[in-house]
Amino acid sequence: RKNLLYAVKRSEKKSLNSDARLMDKEEITYVIELLGIESILDRKPSQLSGGERQRVAIAQALLIQPKLLLMDEPLASLDAARKQEIIPYIEKLKTELNIPIIYVSHSPDEVARLADHLIVLDQGNVVASGELKETLSRIDFSVRLGDDTGVVIDVTIHAKDLKWKLMSASFPGGKIWIKDQGEIIGAAARLRILARDVSLTLTQHADSSIVNVLPVIVQQIEKNENDGTALVKLDAGGIPVLSRLTLKSLDHLKITLGDSVWAQVKSVALVS
Repeated sequence: RKNLLYAVKRSEKKSLNSDARLMDKEEITYVIELLGIESILDRKPSQLSGGERQRVAIAQALLIQPKLLLMDEPLASLDAARKQEIIPYIEKLKTELNIPIIYVSHSPDEVARLADHLIVLDQGNVVASGELKETLSRIDFSVRLGDDTGVVIDVTIHAKDLKWKLMSASFPGGKIWIKDQGEIIGAAARLRILARDVSLTLTQHADSSIVNVLPVIVQQIEKNENDGTALVKLDAGGIPVLSRLTLKSLDHLKITLGDSVWAQVKSVALVS
């Protein structure tokens, strides 16, 4: 509580020297509730978990009334469980507060879940910049991500299969079945599909364990002779999907630009 009050005092001092206004009690309470720290206000810092400390630190930053929030690797020091604990709170900052957020991260999972606009730096130089989904689908840039190369697509949950504990997510390119994680029908979500989890076939197969099969058109092929692979950009109803194949498989399929093929999606991650 005293750490938060110190932040409020800093905000009050700033308001005396600028056009910033004082926060009222309701706004302070809102920030505390937004970060879910009501129950820990009377604890000492040494009694907090790593995730709780991060949430208090974010609350402190908000109580100073910043015009922009810079979050530099905010989850880097946390284990996987604590990361999953705090990410929903960061998502709430994005959706509920009218504050631009610059989020610095080396984690493709965090970027896929939180970002809207992506700027990629390499040795201090900007190598890619643009709307998240478009930038991730660039195959000249995506090669840099290696096994983490993939796309993010916006979907709507439209059906559930209670027997198999699955739910169906729809987007312009078709429907994808994923594990039911409790989202309600009609809810918007993001899916992350890695290129390594997408295989291609020339015909639609019904005798396969892969249930997610999408009709796609080959848009672009980028070969990497050094490691014997190729990255193929596909159009699924206007939505880009990537597939990583071996050069041997590419030669076997004889696919060329403009071909209509089938994308078999072996694994899909629900990221929000």
